[in-house]
Amino acid sequence: MKIIITENYDELSQKAFEVMKDVVTSNENAVLGLATGSSPLGLYANMISDHKENKTSYKNVTTFNLDEYVGLDKNHSETYYTFMHKNLFDSLDITESNVHIPLGNGDLESNCADYEKQMADYQLDVQLLGIGSNGHIGFNEPGTSFDSLTHVVELKESTRLDNARFFEPLNEQVPTHACTMGIKTIMNSKKVLVVASGANKADAVYAMVKGEVSEDCPASVLQNHSDVILICDKAAASKL
Repeated sequence: MKIIITENYDELSQKAFEVMKDVVTSNENAVLGLATGSSPLGLYANMISDHKENKTSYKNVTTFNLDEYVGLDKNHSETYYTFMHKNLFDSLDITESNVHIPLGNGDLESNCADYEKQMADYQLDVQLLGIGSNGHIGFNEPGTSFDSLTHVVELKESTRLDNARFFEPLNEQVPTHACTMGIKTIMNSKKVLVVASGANKADAVYAMVKGEVSEDCPASVLQNHSDVILICDKAAASKL
């Protein structure tokens, strides 16, 4: 695991962008695994700026997102479909048919199986991950099998509390379930890029890097991957 420790979030976002741009420019048909939440926002802003200034093209890029909430209308303001379009896709030249995000409505088990089938035709060149304060990756909560594929998960209370700030202005509760890529799905990626910012992630970062490889900390499985880049600011790296 290659570890890059930065002074702050802006530097973290720049370093993560450099990794992502290298993947995209070295292969115009790159397949990107993308993530949501606050951690990748700076990276996405850099991707948009670069696209506008340097004309880096995403026309032939294919993307697969990690996860989606269950039970929200696709166009709800807090779905990850909306998040990705607002914070990245609408500002790039990406082809909409090349964008893949799990479906959180309808027959969920069938949706998850279909998502795995869609990914079977590709191998992700890079999978972007944040890390939850309890060590989750995607929405794979502690206790999730390392052999898991895309599946429906019940969100831990700590995860729902972490995300509550996005729903409070709407007077809504955080959904109780999500569809997520499984841990085995994530591990099939050629490269994994993890971004972590803030002191509240320090325990999880320590467990991921130096803890026992255990389903109690899903991110610890990344110790078994051959190509992982962890980029974290000093606060997130404070316990390493």
